[in-house]
Amino acid sequence: MPENQLFPPEGLRPPVRFTPERLREAMERRDILEAPVQRCDAEHALHIDLDGIPGVISRPEAIAPWINGSGRDIAVLSRVGKPVCFTVQCLQADGKGAPVAVLSRRAAQEAAMDWLLEHLEPGMVLACRVTRLEPYGAFVDIGCGIIAILPIELMSVSRIAHPGQRVREGEKILAAVRSFDRESRRITMTMRELLGTWMENASRFAPGETVRGVVRSVKDYGSFIELTPNLSGLADARLSPGDEVSVYIKSIRPERMKIKLQVIEKLPPRQEVEPLRYQITDGKLDRWVYSPPGYEKEPVETIFTAPAP
Repeated sequence: MPENQLFPPEGLRPPVRFTPERLREAMERRDILEAPVQRCDAEHALHIDLDGIPGVISRPEAIAPWINGSGRDIAVLSRVGKPVCFTVQCLQADGKGAPVAVLSRRAAQEAAMDWLLEHLEPGMVLACRVTRLEPYGAFVDIGCGIIAILPIELMSVSRIAHPGQRVREGEKILAAVRSFDRESRRITMTMRELLGTWMENASRFAPGETVRGVVRSVKDYGSFIELTPNLSGLADARLSPGDEVSVYIKSIRPERMKIKLQVIEKLPPRQEVEPLRYQITDGKLDRWVYSPPGYEKEPVETIFTAPAP
């Protein structure tokens, strides 16, 4: 299991049946619950339907600015229609004696951040949910709405032009902590180490096969064609980045970490991003070596080191 299973990203917590008894129990135990926001009123309070029991998160309890990095109204308004985590502060009665749950997303986020400040280390594998894509990377929820950055260059060994070529908004992914600045609470994630070494990816192919690939970059001497997110080969043909092609595998040379390809034909583009295949799904990495044994050059590796105290 990923290391943040106690504080999963918003949208990944298993659904529960809400009853007055379950809400009282959650209040006593300080459990973190989750449900989608139905509306935001004029005072910017968030309203949630807890299986017929009204739930309210007031504006001050909707976000923790020092965690989310923003105290702007849009940070509250944008929660409508999306799941949010929360704790139960108290149960009150409305004018007709029916229960109303007073909730706090801020308390849930602060509990998650306290856990992260105590336990998070470089190399830890976390479940994440993609919240926003930008040209330079993806913003990911690593627990209770706490956001980290996954830079585009750390999404895979094969370079891509935009994060949308690798992940989609709302998608659940796995990533490892690349660095964590506790003072600024800036967390940087990496995904490429989880997608397999050169040999793990190359073992899925053999010379003589014809397979599908996508052109990622073009040089004077040929085109680099991605076979998997962590494996590319070189074809002599000059194509255009983004072209999808069928390629014949001429040779695979682990000692030089090279795959020689021959383009057969261009293919129509796929409608969806191909699901990621992870070789590592939990635990903590200290060192990851991408290059195969016997590689003729310096090893291609990632060293995960904890920051100085």
